[in-house]
Amino acid sequence: MADFTTLTTEIINTTENDSTEFLNQLPNIVNRAEERLTDELDDYGLVTYTSVAVSQGNNIVTLPTGTRIIKNFNVDINGAKTSILLKTDEYLRDYWNVSASTGEPKYYAHKDNTTILVAPTPSSTSNGEIVHISRPTTLTSASPSNYFTDFCYNALFNACLDESYIFMKNFQAVPTFEQKYQSAISIVRNRARRFRRDDMTRPASPAGADNTVVDGVINGN
Repeated sequence: MADFTTLTTEIINTTENDSTEFLNQLPNIVNRAEERLTDELDDYGLVTYTSVAVSQGNNIVTLPTGTRIIKNFNVDINGAKTSILLKTDEYLRDYWNVSASTGEPKYYAHKDNTTILVAPTPSSTSNGEIVHISRPTTLTSASPSNYFTDFCYNALFNACLDESYIFMKNFQAVPTFEQKYQSAISIVRNRARRFRRDDMTRPASPAGADNTVVDGVINGN
């Protein structure tokens, strides 16, 4: 199984660069590549479910540390997990502009990079859950593997080579490894799409029977 040592060794061998300056830069190169993959992937392996506090009288909810994309926001209302609808900040401010107006939360909007607004302002304290994409633990010699090394190694490796040749100012090599990166990231994205397709086509009853969902169409209807 590939890990941080495997990755850095292959980078050094491919670039044929073992200078002290380059070796010192390698952790930053890997870090930038991980940032790129986190920003460009919407993959199940990056999804995290985190409990958050939804407090009475407070229309601001703090996001889990490291949240990049919110996939869903659920709140326990009357014992049932209820999905809160995403709206724009302008919508909440126009239609729920009085924060003292309380009730069961129905909508949320991004306030900034670390918080969201909910409306109406919660009339009671409840448990919330944010389903979000966040970056895996940063690769280091002390933390040698993560989702990227385990499931997206080719994309990670070529992203690192992209960053390496940019650092080395070998701009002639960059397009080659950018193309390799795009090919590798496409494979990861296609895999994610197949997972979602499987979710849509998973039988709701024994295969071939009525109510079986195939390609988004329910058999027998």
